[in-house]
Amino acid sequence: MGTKTLDGLAGRLLEVLGHGAVITDPVRLRTYECDGLTHHRATPGVVVLPETAEQIAAVVRLCNDHGVPFVARGAGTGLSGGALPRTDGVLIVTSKMRRILSIDLADRRAVVEPGVTNLAITEAVRDQGYYYAPDPSSQQVCSIGGNVAENSGGAHCLKYGFTVNHVLALEVVTPDGDIVELSDADPGYDLLGAFVGSEGTLGIATKVTVRLTRAPETVTTLLAAFDGIERGGQAVSAIIGGGILPAAIEMMDALAIEAAEAAVACAYPEGAGAVLIVELDGPAAEVAHQFGEVTRICRESGAFELRVAADPVERAAIWKGRKSAFAAVGRISPAYIVQDGVVPRTALPEVLASIDRLSREYGIRVANVFHAGDGNLHPLVLFDDAEPGAGERAALVSGRILDLCVEHGGSITGEHGVGVDKSRYMTKMFSDDDLDTMQLVRCAFDPRGLSNPGKVFPTPRLCGEVPGVRKGVHPLVESGQAEQF
Repeated sequence: MGTKTLDGLAGRLLEVLGHGAVITDPVRLRTYECDGLTHHRATPGVVVLPETAEQIAAVVRLCNDHGVPFVARGAGTGLSGGALPRTDGVLIVTSKMRRILSIDLADRRAVVEPGVTNLAITEAVRDQGYYYAPDPSSQQVCSIGGNVAENSGGAHCLKYGFTVNHVLALEVVTPDGDIVELSDADPGYDLLGAFVGSEGTLGIATKVTVRLTRAPETVTTLLAAFDGIERGGQAVSAIIGGGILPAAIEMMDALAIEAAEAAVACAYPEGAGAVLIVELDGPAAEVAHQFGEVTRICRESGAFELRVAADPVERAAIWKGRKSAFAAVGRISPAYIVQDGVVPRTALPEVLASIDRLSREYGIRVANVFHAGDGNLHPLVLFDDAEPGAGERAALVSGRILDLCVEHGGSITGEHGVGVDKSRYMTKMFSDDDLDTMQLVRCAFDPRGLSNPGKVFPTPRLCGEVPGVRKGVHPLVESGQAEQF
């Protein structure tokens, strides 16, 4: 992509959006060179700050006219490089689109623009006894558009599900610049479900209709301290095996606790090798019964201290350390990699032991924070980037952790997405035919491959192959099992 092409496109973008909404200054462009995964960086060719769906559609159509790739970005809190810009492309930032357009409590839904923060929805309806259930740790700053792109989860997804379970409809700008509506009420294929979690490769969400959840009658939060991860893991297995489904069940190891203490002084029990946070919600009688069972299980599993939140302030204090965990490790390490993988819950002890062996083998510390109830691991791989070879060793450990997840029947991502960071690992989970089949879906939405190219898939395939045209017919097309657009 030549500089002249981008310069010409920038001029057209100025005509559509105005000077305040188009950034070409090299210094200002660097503000957008990465998302929350800072070791992947690229300075965008042009940044635009649209305020309406019509403006986004106009930008996308201009990109098509000039053959220029585009990437959508929300708050920039993603952890897989999903919003990594293109140096030869346009970065479409939706942060100015932050209006809550409507709230319908009778139908338990709200319509919001993509730049609205996750927590803002709950704050808008809390006084009426409702909330928005998905709760990523970054919920104070992450935006709904990004949550839709990544199918974000959070601590409470164990009971309430991911973003896809709480999105009822979308207004979408397609990769060719049309504005279309997708709904869970549409007959035929579940295009809404296909779009949520597609990481910006199928278009840009410009309006999101979300499900509002009634606040539970009772919420009880407890913290159990153990001398090590193993005993905490036993408690998790016993709780779930006993038929109890907590709203959330989270675990942190000693290193993660150390980081949280340094960052936010969460005052977790001294000497804890692991802490387990269990939150129960629902009808008062049900929660009371489950609470009795959970406390019994924790004690029998070796918990040496139990704390129960007496009010919302104490509940927030218990959660403070867990919610701050990712950023907190910056207090104990100059650099770190946030990993995200999934294993079957029953494989947690074996996988965590293997991670500990990798840590010792490579001389790289790993702090473990995870959604214990569904086996979603978030190992924090710590290293000193000033030490020669440390970054490479950390990357090896990070990759081996994903290998462990796949080897134990899990996944390379639970909620952070694939983005650019994990695309090379897709071949460890899927065959070439699997990946080509996924690309047939992508090609149906984006035959020119301009919408967030270079993400999710390990190499350009099918309609995304650049340069040149695919040689021969794809086997699925030839057999009549699929149609290539």
